Amino acid sequence: MDTHLLNNYVLKAIDAYPYDLEETVENLNYALSYESNNAYALFLMGKLQAEKIGDFEIAKLYFAEALASKMDFQKVYPKYIQTLLWNDDLDEAQKLIDFALTVKGIDKGAIWDKQGQLFEIKEAYKAAIKAYKKAKTFGYNDSFISYINNEISRIKDKVKPKKNTSKKKKCKKKKK
Repeated sequence: MDTHLLNNYVLKAIDAYPYDLEETVENLNYALSYESNNAYALFLMGKLQAEKIGDFEIAKLYFAEALASKMDFQKVYPKYIQTLLWNDDLDEAQKLIDFALTVKGIDKGAIWDKQGQLFEIKEAYKAAIKAYKKAKTFGYNDSFISYINNEISRIKDKVKPKKNTSKKKKCKKKKK
C-alpha cells in the first residue's frame, strides 16, 4: 500500500468536500479501497452521509468505524454526536459526550455545546444553559463565544415565565 497515494486521495476528498460531492465520493472510495480503516476517509464519508445525504444510520456506521480505527481522532466526536442528536439517539449521544470529554486534546467547548443541544432537545432548559456556560469557558475565539451567548439567550427566551393572566382578570374584577 502506497501511503502517499492514499493520502493524496484523502486530501483530494477533503479539498472537494462539500463543493464537488461526486469527486469527494470517488476519492474516498479510492482511499478506502487502499486502506479500509483509514480514519480520516471514514470520518469524511460519515460527514458526507450525515450532512449531505441525510442517511444518519450509515453515517453512524462510518463514524463508529473511524473511532474504532483511531479512538483519539478528535474531529469525529462533535460530528458523530450531532448525527446522533439528529437521529434522536439521545442515550447514545450522552454516552459519547461523556466519553469524548475524557479524550486528550478534545475541543471541550464543542462537546459542551453538544451537551447543551442534548439538554435542549430533552427540554431541560436550565441544564442546557448550564452546559452552554460550561462550553463558553472553553471558548477561545470571539465567534464561538458569540455563538454560545446567542444559544444561551435563545434558551433563556424559552424559559421566561409567561405573564400571569389571572392577575389581569383580578384587576378587571376590582375595577367593576
